[in-house]
Amino acid sequence: MNNVNDINNKLVFVFKIILILLLIIFVRLFYLQISLNDKLSLLGKRNFTRIAKVASPRGNITDYNGHLLATNRQVINIYWRGTGNKQFDPEQLELINNLQTITHSEFTPEDLIKIKVTERYSRNSLLFKDIPFEKLSQILEKLSASPNLEIETKFQRYYTHKSLASHVIGYLSQIDEETIGKMGLEKILEDNLKGQPGQTQTTINSLGKNLKKEQILIPECGKTIRTTLDLHLQKIAEEIFPPDYKGSLILMDPRTGSIRALLSRPNFDSGLFLKKLSLQDWQDFQETQPFLNRAFNACYPPASIFKLVTVTAALDSGLIKRESNWNCRGFITYCGRKYHCNKLEGHGLLTTVNAVGLSCNPFFYEIAKHLEIDTLADYANRFGLGQKTGVIFSEEEGLIPTSKWKRKTLKEKWWRGETLSAVIGQSYLLVTPIQIARMISGIFEGYLIKPRILEDQPIEKSILNIRPDVLQFLREAMRISATIGTAQRAGRIRDIMVYGKTGTAQTISFETQGDSMEKSEHAWFGSNIAYKDEPSLTLIILIEKAGHSRIATEVAKQFLLRYKKLMVDLEKASRPL
Repeated sequence: MNNVNDINNKLVFVFKIILILLLIIFVRLFYLQISLNDKLSLLGKRNFTRIAKVASPRGNITDYNGHLLATNRQVINIYWRGTGNKQFDPEQLELINNLQTITHSEFTPEDLIKIKVTERYSRNSLLFKDIPFEKLSQILEKLSASPNLEIETKFQRYYTHKSLASHVIGYLSQIDEETIGKMGLEKILEDNLKGQPGQTQTTINSLGKNLKKEQILIPECGKTIRTTLDLHLQKIAEEIFPPDYKGSLILMDPRTGSIRALLSRPNFDSGLFLKKLSLQDWQDFQETQPFLNRAFNACYPPASIFKLVTVTAALDSGLIKRESNWNCRGFITYCGRKYHCNKLEGHGLLTTVNAVGLSCNPFFYEIAKHLEIDTLADYANRFGLGQKTGVIFSEEEGLIPTSKWKRKTLKEKWWRGETLSAVIGQSYLLVTPIQIARMISGIFEGYLIKPRILEDQPIEKSILNIRPDVLQFLREAMRISATIGTAQRAGRIRDIMVYGKTGTAQTISFETQGDSMEKSEHAWFGSNIAYKDEPSLTLIILIEKAGHSRIATEVAKQFLLRYKKLMVDLEKASRPL
């Protein structure tokens, strides 16, 4: 009897254990299937769906006439799409042979193994990247019916004129499968240009086999960016600038600030960075500093162009009069030292406007004896020198020295002898080419304009606090320079009115210069030009280590000759038949 009771008790205990286990299992199932249903469903979907990003075509960059500067081109890739066969069947072997024949290539044993694995597990494997159109046509004609071929179309950035305006357009850097703007407009307007990417959803099974692929979000193209550049004028600038020199050229509309051509040398082919560069290639590329935009980010002594500021300060403050005459003997003496004229034998008797037009140094040295450096700095600032212009690109401020600046920086007072260097654009003075372009434009328009590179940017003007009669005087002096002065090489072209000013910026003392090209002066040419009745343009040329302003003037002459030919051709094209 006791044995029976013991057995019953054991059975009851086992039953209770089983009941408890069943209850635990039931609670667990309830928790998994009811409480965690949404979460586990999402995880389950992720096990058999793959979401991939589809890059959107970047927006175009055009000149102001709509000519393409940067766009996209189709890149066709061909993939092997696996169908689950463990071994190649005869049709697939024939397909592989035909592909090799059409593309004039041969699959290596490693390639064939990769294709075989792809085929067995129903996956995709890249066969040909960026295949030429002719070969693609043959493949589509002969092999398009094959279930093992999948053709993918992508877009790659394409710079229609390679290195043309590269410092304006910039370039892209590729990170993983995405491209990102790294310089110029490509970087500054990245959010506008990149558009909105799309998405594809691929369904696979537990073995990784692709079951279905569909597009769930259509990509949106980036916006088209219209610049102020004129492709024709930009081409002229690129072609006439001497290839062995560094420097910059700016062509700007003085009324609106629209930059019609902008060049910085050395430049680069923006398309080179769409492919991987070796470390050595990158280091070699960096040696010439091709990414430095010399129009905005390089500072130079303004040389004789700064004499326009000096004479403005002297006239406006009453130090000199326009009607005065001056006698140039070829030098002046100050504190026992001779300061020479650019014309060694001297200019003789000169009017004030001729002294400026002929760039007579002793005339400016005489002004320096009575002009305070802080007054000179004030007028330089009025012309926008030593200040950022507000262009959308990064830019340097330059330097307009004052007595306070020298005390703070160099811990000493400003010496009068230093003013003799400053009035002719030397000393500590540093400006950027775009600042000079803004200054010259201001002389002819009566206001300072903010440079623009985008057509939809607002036109912004600021007050130029210089008397109109003084500005008129500066224009007359620049016309003299272009006809009988240092700018006359470029100033005697029929049908083009030129107001010019040249400059030779000394970069090292004459005693140590010698004949070394590495120690010679920078050359400036600043001007306002107009073809017949066409609106005028501001033309600025800076050539590093040229040795003499003649080189910059010759470049200006070549530009103006080509510009005239362009205008004549446009006139002919616009005439009725």
